[in-house]
Amino acid sequence: MLRRFRIESSRIVETSDETAPVLLYVNPDEAEKRRLVDAYQIDEHTLSSALDPDEQARLECEPGHIAFIYKRPKNYSGDDQLLFKASTMGVFFFGEMLILVVAEDTSLFEGKQLAKVGSVRELVIRLVYRAIFHFMEHLRIINQIADDVEQKINKAMENKYLINLFALQKSLVYYQNAVNSNGALIEKIRHNAAKFGFTQEEMELLDDIVIENSQCYRQAEVYSNILASLMDARASIVSNNLNVLMKTLNIITISIMVPTLVVSIFSMNVTLPFGLRDLPAFWKIMGLAGVSMVGFLVFWKYKKW
Repeated sequence: MLRRFRIESSRIVETSDETAPVLLYVNPDEAEKRRLVDAYQIDEHTLSSALDPDEQARLECEPGHIAFIYKRPKNYSGDDQLLFKASTMGVFFFGEMLILVVAEDTSLFEGKQLAKVGSVRELVIRLVYRAIFHFMEHLRIINQIADDVEQKINKAMENKYLINLFALQKSLVYYQNAVNSNGALIEKIRHNAAKFGFTQEEMELLDDIVIENSQCYRQAEVYSNILASLMDARASIVSNNLNVLMKTLNIITISIMVPTLVVSIFSMNVTLPFGLRDLPAFWKIMGLAGVSMVGFLVFWKYKKW
């Protein structure tokens, strides 16, 4: 699907004008891919990479245009089971024209980072800027969800909460890799600033993006370490609870075994000790069994096992 946009009064607005400077291809079909390759000389491999969610961010200088791929958060839905993923976007810069290629329809030009855009060159920078803030927004959400899951685990240790923690940990790994990949891309954009024709103001904005991306990566790293520590602590608690349970079961087993042993011995033809010969046999044996059990429990309590 092809959507066209233009810059009007420093804002990105959709238009039907075929001469629009910004073209957005959403999950292009084979005919649209062929047009991009034939009409704009876009490399087929680079185009395929723009639609591959596992592709790493990179920059390539092609004849007539500059192509780069960057990572952005995939829109999250409740069906994702607390798993946040990163998607890939292709940007093809032709000086006064920009072609964007994404795998799924999304609100690409929303956010305060894109509230004021002066040129197509600035739009290139602000798209990356928006992706960084989008990552940071998702990281805050992940942290809030992790706190909520931790509270639930404190009340009830259920498998579904542990699975939620695993999903959040996996999400942070995806995001760390994506943000780190974007960091390498931003450095390459800075080194090729002359080819883009960035102004001094746009270069300053690019420097701000470098700082924001670094902060985003550190934030993802901190959240990942905290979540990993939390999961290790929960695993230790589960292991300790299992040890306590096994200890209790062993004590119960031994406490039952002692009177069973007494009953087994005196159920044979043996002489009863302690002058118990005149009592009924049943009560003699049960009494000895009860005394042996109580004696074991007193000994266990004394030892504080």
